[in-house]
Amino acid sequence: MRILFLTTIMGMGGADQQLLTIVDGLRARGHEVMIVSLAALGQMGLEARHLGIATESLGMRRGVADPRGLVRLARLVRAWRPDVLHSHMVHANLMARAVRLIAPVPALVSTIHNIYDGGRLRMAAYRLTNGLVDQMTIVSQAAADRFIAEGIIPSTLLTVFPNAVDTDRFRLVSPGTRESVRRSLGLEGHFAWLAVGRFEVAKDYPNMLHAFAKIHERHPDALLLLVGQGSLQSETEALTRALGLADHVRFLGVRRDIPEVLSAGDGYVMSSAWEGMPIVLLEAAAAGLPIVTTKVGGNPEVVLHEESGFVVPPRDAGALAGGMLRLMALTEPERRVLGDRGAEHIRTQYGVTRALERWEELYRTVLSRNGLLPAPSLSA
Repeated sequence: MRILFLTTIMGMGGADQQLLTIVDGLRARGHEVMIVSLAALGQMGLEARHLGIATESLGMRRGVADPRGLVRLARLVRAWRPDVLHSHMVHANLMARAVRLIAPVPALVSTIHNIYDGGRLRMAAYRLTNGLVDQMTIVSQAAADRFIAEGIIPSTLLTVFPNAVDTDRFRLVSPGTRESVRRSLGLEGHFAWLAVGRFEVAKDYPNMLHAFAKIHERHPDALLLLVGQGSLQSETEALTRALGLADHVRFLGVRRDIPEVLSAGDGYVMSSAWEGMPIVLLEAAAAGLPIVTTKVGGNPEVVLHEESGFVVPPRDAGALAGGMLRLMALTEPERRVLGDRGAEHIRTQYGVTRALERWEELYRTVLSRNGLLPAPSLSA
């Protein structure tokens, strides 16, 4: 099949990383693929090009509805002639519906990556244009329930396709890696909490820091390692200093060795106010870390409460600290049991191979439903 993937921006977000994983996997299975970003290419877009994946940008500015982008996309669709156009995230989803009015698209699949995909105008746009898409997918059951309950997407059009992770990449870390990374980060003798993600409103880092301040009162040797970057990083650093945690919270920036860093942790914490299906949570669980996370989006689907970690209410620093203290009170073998259960859950439910098979099956189903099964491609 020839599959054109349309997305809002190929940056450093979880949706961008997930898209690159799926596109690269489908290419390896013999499909012809192309990625098109509405905005200028970010880190994942450049990585896609480095991998040899055809990747283009429509050159649109974020927050600006430029009709020239629609014209460029229509020309590209007519020239490349995909069997399937698969869009990701709200702006690209709406753009894909619009382009179908002026360019031939045999099958249109769109994916929602969050439990909240915008305000009332965007949701109204979804309702008005649902007839232009063949199939919608969404990354968690909690998100699906919300979109259906509010009448945004009909249940007959929406299917849950959770995010996927390459479990081997996190399970097969070289022996001795944990000890060497802990030495390099100065973690010997400390309980190390890890958090990976963008410093943005949805991640609610103030909640995490206030919870960790409570942890510090009981466990003054505990450390919190924050991996990532974002628009709110300076505010997060300022709050860290204001809470007197500057010597106990470390900002590691963007890391390319996430599996290795995760192997060095004793526990993983996520404080999000809202989520879809966070990739980093799948990765932390795949790495065998016991987890404390907030009960938002698909988090409770990833972390099994009291089996692979603890799930607590969002926006409640006391509850988050309580979950962290419960985990820290366990012995190391008990924490390892939680981590092993979580890793097995991810392996069986969120592996990449199964996800690729499901996407292929969906594309063929939609094409068959439309009477447009493609001829085998040369690459296949």
